[in-house]
Amino acid sequence: MQEGKVVAYASRQLKPYERNYPMHDLELAAIVFALKIWRHYLFDSDEWLELLKDYELVIDYHPGKANVVTDALSRKSLFTLRAINANLAMTEEAQEVDDELKIKKSHCSSCTDSNFQVDAEGCLRFKKRICVLKNPELIRMICDEAHSSKLSIRPGSTKMYNGLKQFYWWHGMKRDISDYVSKCLICQQVKAEHQVPSGLLQPVMIPEWKWDRVTMDFVIIDRLTKSAHFIPVRTDFSLDKLAEFYISQIVRLHGVPVSIVSDRDPRFTSRFWKKLQDALGTKLHFSTAFHPQSDGQSERVIQILEDMLRCCVLEFEGTWERYLLLIEFAYNNSFQSSIKMAPYEALYGRKCHTPLYWAELSEGKIHGKVKVIRESLKAASDRQKSYADLKRKDIEFQVGDRVFLKVSPWKKILRFGRKGKLSPRFIGPYEVIERIGPVAYRLRLPHELNKIHNVFLVSMLRRYRSDPSHVIKSFEVEIQPDLTYKEESICILAFEVTELRNKKISLVKVMWLKHGVEEATWENEESMKECYPHLFADKIFGDENSLGGEL
Repeated sequence: MQEGKVVAYASRQLKPYERNYPMHDLELAAIVFALKIWRHYLFDSDEWLELLKDYELVIDYHPGKANVVTDALSRKSLFTLRAINANLAMTEEAQEVDDELKIKKSHCSSCTDSNFQVDAEGCLRFKKRICVLKNPELIRMICDEAHSSKLSIRPGSTKMYNGLKQFYWWHGMKRDISDYVSKCLICQQVKAEHQVPSGLLQPVMIPEWKWDRVTMDFVIIDRLTKSAHFIPVRTDFSLDKLAEFYISQIVRLHGVPVSIVSDRDPRFTSRFWKKLQDALGTKLHFSTAFHPQSDGQSERVIQILEDMLRCCVLEFEGTWERYLLLIEFAYNNSFQSSIKMAPYEALYGRKCHTPLYWAELSEGKIHGKVKVIRESLKAASDRQKSYADLKRKDIEFQVGDRVFLKVSPWKKILRFGRKGKLSPRFIGPYEVIERIGPVAYRLRLPHELNKIHNVFLVSMLRRYRSDPSHVIKSFEVEIQPDLTYKEESICILAFEVTELRNKKISLVKVMWLKHGVEEATWENEESMKECYPHLFADKIFGDENSLGGEL
């Protein structure tokens, strides 16, 4: 404060270690922070002059109202807006050419209750809105300005329509705007989906017998009886050691399974593991890329295992390896709603003897368990599918279609080389080269994604809507013997005068062949007149384009 008045404000967030400071230390830190950023208010003017006297400089006063910063938002859109205004200025003449608007204009004189009216300038209006000629180029120019300019930043179709309908009208306006937004390449890549996921639920086949078909991740589970084995494995175990565990813990007790469902862990996709299972006669089935729900049984059991381990460590203390065998027993002896019994009872045909349960079963109750389990699993699977499909939609792609690939990042995982909150939600488009089952497709991925498995579930894909503006036109460039090429100018977009200390320099903004408007450059006007005099033959800008150094 100076003379009792506030002259500046400052604040910052506390660093993690500062949050543990006592209150008096925080107050002292605030004082130190203020002294660092406001020390110039505490110095006398003589001290500042002593500092500046060693430098050769002249201090000129520049009024605040004259300190105008160049408006970046007006640079790109000025020429586009002029083109739109020029086209709209010809609306009155164009309405006389268009048969439909001409008929509506003639009806206005005879029908006073019509929504169409002719203003004082002879222009047809619909509810005080300008009736735009059904010209694709003009309509696209208006849509480009309302959607792609820096003043709009790509609104959705509803917002864009409600914004434009206040001033313009043409037949099929809402449909044209919706079609324009749906084909916008950037919107297809970044806009989030607000619809139900694609692809109906595909239940897995119910096994015929116990331990014929298993799922494998950090746990090994029988898909029929839901019985599981929890085997502790170190991350640095070799494949030979893992194969030894598999033979001793699974094959020794239950025989060789018919099929194994797993994720795409490098150990499961290795050539050694595939050769081993091929020798044993077991088929391997892998989940699609970045879709762990394909092996939902293992994922759900892993969640249960984690919760039980936390309970044991919290209540009994010690390391979790000590309780893993007890947790496996507790899980296999707990009731499973999908099979209406415990996995132990489903596997052995009777309940396990525990301190809570000690009863003898007759021989007749042991038989027929598998039939009951299969019927229960079928009912649970049908019920789950009916619930899940209510919040899903069925969608199909054909071979040759182009689709976007979803790249929403997982926590602590870098997917497809994209990271950050503002990275695109979808990349592509990529071509569909094969259909794998009812809800999976194989894509033709570029070379930089060759390490990613190219089969994806339909819920990770978004249909690509093509538009001619997405096609990049190729131009032939004539290379000189010295490996250079000649640039050719097309037109001048704007004029500008730059003032130096004692002279003024006239500049022109030139648009070049094979380059867009955003790549236009500022060049010296005299040099351009010498090299390209034809550009100045019809100078249409004049003084109205001199913006005092701003565009």
